[in-house]
Amino acid sequence: MDPRAAAHVLTQIATLLELHGQPPLRVRGFQAAARTVATLPETELRAAVASGSGDVLEGVSPEALDVVRDLVQTNSALLLETLQEETPEGLLEMLRVPGLGPARIRLIHDGLHIETLQELEAAVVDGRLAALPRFGDKTAERIGLGIASLRDAGAFVLHEHGAAEAERLRALIAAHADVLDVAVAGSVRRRCDVVRDVDLVASVRGSPSVVAAALSHSEGVREVIGGGGRTVTLRFANGTRLDLACVRPEQFALALWRATGSDAHVRQVTEYASSRGFTLTGDELRDPQGALCPVSTEADLYRELGLAPIVPELREGTDELTAAASGTLPTLITEPDLRGALHCHSQYSDGGSTVAEMAAAALARGWRYLGVSDHSQSNTYAGGLSRDAILRQHDEIDALNASFAEQGVDFRVLKGIEADILPCGRVDYDKAVLDSFDFVIASVHTRYGMNERQMTDRVLKALDDPHLTVLGHPTGRLLLTREPFAIDMGEVIARAGEVGVAVELNADPHRLDIDWRLCRIARHHGTMVSIGPDAHSPQGLDHITLGIGTARKGWLSASNVLNTRSADAVLAFARARREGRRPVEVLAEFDAVSAHGAVPPVRAVG
Repeated sequence: MDPRAAAHVLTQIATLLELHGQPPLRVRGFQAAARTVATLPETELRAAVASGSGDVLEGVSPEALDVVRDLVQTNSALLLETLQEETPEGLLEMLRVPGLGPARIRLIHDGLHIETLQELEAAVVDGRLAALPRFGDKTAERIGLGIASLRDAGAFVLHEHGAAEAERLRALIAAHADVLDVAVAGSVRRRCDVVRDVDLVASVRGSPSVVAAALSHSEGVREVIGGGGRTVTLRFANGTRLDLACVRPEQFALALWRATGSDAHVRQVTEYASSRGFTLTGDELRDPQGALCPVSTEADLYRELGLAPIVPELREGTDELTAAASGTLPTLITEPDLRGALHCHSQYSDGGSTVAEMAAAALARGWRYLGVSDHSQSNTYAGGLSRDAILRQHDEIDALNASFAEQGVDFRVLKGIEADILPCGRVDYDKAVLDSFDFVIASVHTRYGMNERQMTDRVLKALDDPHLTVLGHPTGRLLLTREPFAIDMGEVIARAGEVGVAVELNADPHRLDIDWRLCRIARHHGTMVSIGPDAHSPQGLDHITLGIGTARKGWLSASNVLNTRSADAVLAFARARREGRRPVEVLAEFDAVSAHGAVPPVRAVG
């Protein structure tokens, strides 16, 4: 463990302790330990930890010394991991704002119940932040400038925040009298998990360069970069950068295609067009005879070149062109394909709503089932369920399902758990308890510092447990705040496919884990994917939309996703390994029979 890295961990712990309102003495203890550790050579640090030398680590508190020892021996810090898991991801994101420290973030969270950077910015604009005790107009203004500074620095933001800002700017541009149509392009349209700026294309009447110049004076514009032509870059007061292209109506489709990108995709299509004798320059496509080809939609461009249309999510310059040329592009999943979801939390652990409230929200979405998967007993910081709590929850679910049946409502709550994968690879709880669940999600929540071989073996061992249905958020990443832990996901995904475990696409906007690249690997191995909202409130079920976008970007069809199936099919998939059957074959039976409108028999457990 490099001493500077150890000092960084100690500083992170101090920051999170302050964010959680811990006593100042405890916070200062970690800050002092960080300063001491940072000055030591690595050999001296290791020797001091091994010998327990008080001279070298003088002034380091016993608690901080335990963390240093943990880091040296295991390359991880359980206290840091626990604090990160206890902290709403949006608060971790706020720590990136210049001038906004943990103490103020805590006051904001407690006073306004704000948990995202987007909500914080809205509170600056509408005056709620200034109205908080100990804040005022000047403090709120400084925080607003800090958010703008973060954007000015070209910092990435989560897709959902970028998409919301893109829609706000789209509406602003669309309100101009000379704008006929305007569309979001760029990384937002391609459903990238994080985005840096906003791209818009506007179809205008009159001269595009004149309209672009007029739009440069839109409300909130702080700086104009470039200009003088039909394309302009605008920097807004909140730090957002907008790349805006104004074009004539007949140029709109090609301009939108080009602005959507990616650069690699645009280059490949241009080269492909050239190989077939076409010329694709600017916003014009000309055939081998030099005649202008009318392109009224992006699909027209691909068809003119003899390609199947390629949707924006797939335009990353991988092998989409080859698939479009050979007619092998997949039919991508859509949100209506989902029939339910398996990952949500209730008040039994760290959720904010009752099981009944979560079920009602899922039913309102048109789903036919919802899996409740609260945390397991080892996850003490998230209120993991004791055996007695499991029994109470199962009784409540039985009563709720009986009520749905009595009312003739086609909906079920499924009994699940998000069980910790312990450092040894065992899935939390013994066989008797695991047997009581309809399905089991297993996730790593601790000891992220294992090396790649150790973490991979840990997860592979968990996959061998026949109770395991879904591997939850498999890389442990938190976008913009925590890197994925070291793990060979190719090996894990392949093994999951072999044994019949689905890998989760966790749709929480801070996770999107697995990402779209790993979705493609899952598709290659025939490994099922479960799109889970990881919802802790009814509103959290909306995360599923982001998950669908990532699944589409990862080339997934409805057949690749577990929760496009009925509740009976999901239950049969979960039961299959316990009965010595292959889960994928069980799904195939359901798929074959459901194609004829029937339902296969449901086998009893045992």
